[in-house]
Amino acid sequence: MARPYDPGPKQFVFTTGDGDDERVAAADAQEAYMAFSAFFRGRESDTYAVEDEAAGQHLVLTPPLGVVSRIKEGDEPRTEHLKVARANRLLPSAMLFFEHGYAGLDHAGQWFTDLADLNAAPEDRGAARAATVTTEAEAITEVARIWADSGYVDPTDQFYIFFDSHELDDDRAERAELLPLIEFLGLERVDAPAGAASGEVWVRTDPRLAAECARWA
Repeated sequence: MARPYDPGPKQFVFTTGDGDDERVAAADAQEAYMAFSAFFRGRESDTYAVEDEAAGQHLVLTPPLGVVSRIKEGDEPRTEHLKVARANRLLPSAMLFFEHGYAGLDHAGQWFTDLADLNAAPEDRGAARAATVTTEAEAITEVARIWADSGYVDPTDQFYIFFDSHELDDDRAERAELLPLIEFLGLERVDAPAGAASGEVWVRTDPRLAAECARWA
């Protein structure tokens, strides 16, 4: 059962690009998500937005572009954009927003402040994202995030496998971020075994990575 909002219920405004608005009062994040999911699936629009008026925060989904945008108002306003590879990644971002607002999406993927950056090649986006990571703690968090999205630990507990069963053409931006972070952290990358998918990345276990991945599992 989802934890109730405190204070609650919480007020949200759902909108589309054509101005079709709906006000919703939700007792918890799951109720808010179910209401927005019905709103999203019941309309045809290029954009769908959620506004948390009290917090001054917004989430915008743009399905034709595969883009998620998050907006924070206040003394230090900020807008960031995320490119998703598959349409089924759009709605889960709404659940993260309903659970923890703007900050709930911190580790949802590769965020950029300039929407134009999303038009770059996936490899360039990944490299640019990796270049923003300057500390070991940040690198470990990013590596664990990427692993949690599509990875597992091999049965011998010797390796972390990233991009399980994915081909080389999949996850290009994430792979372009992961590889320099592996090098930055001094992790040992090993050859994938025969029969593994071409896009898999195998890394020998490391205590730092194990501790962080356990938080995401």
